[in-house]
Amino acid sequence: SASWSDGMAEAISDTSPLLYLHRAGIIDWLSTLFGSVWVPRAVAVELDEGRRRGFDVPSLAEIPVIEVVHAEPVVAEGVPVRLGAGERAVLGLALRSPNRVLLLDDGQARAAAVALGRPVWGTLRLLLEGKASGLTEQVGPLLVVLRSSGLWMTDTVFARVLALAGEKGRSVREV
Repeated sequence: SASWSDGMAEAISDTSPLLYLHRAGIIDWLSTLFGSVWVPRAVAVELDEGRRRGFDVPSLAEIPVIEVVHAEPVVAEGVPVRLGAGERAVLGLALRSPNRVLLLDDGQARAAAVALGRPVWGTLRLLLEGKASGLTEQVGPLLVVLRSSGLWMTDTVFARVLALAGEKGRSVREV
């Protein structure tokens, strides 16, 4: 599929991609990969709550490309009610803005977005897009950081991302 890394693509982000990009020290990549990233207020509230409880979370105000927007949580056919407020808000915004890429890691939210016909990128796709845009020479070390900061991925997925990044010659243990 085509790379959107000309900086003109626009996105809507859930909490986890923001959190993982921040923890890997690469949240500034959003400003290169996208012209605009909407973050639903529900997601901003989740991040503020995390900060209040002492977690290391990004400060959205420091990322120029991010705009916190009001969103009605989606209640639509095929959208699981058990999704969190942030995910439902992302899907709600997606219904209003069909051309924005949805940044989601949650499996059920991703499936709902695909069912709505929307493009979906997870944190791992953002790594690949960043490499394709010249933001890093290797995704392997970033995968290690993401895994140690809580992003769950099987060894198979880890190896697949390395292969997609052209780093196939390296095993999971060598990264």
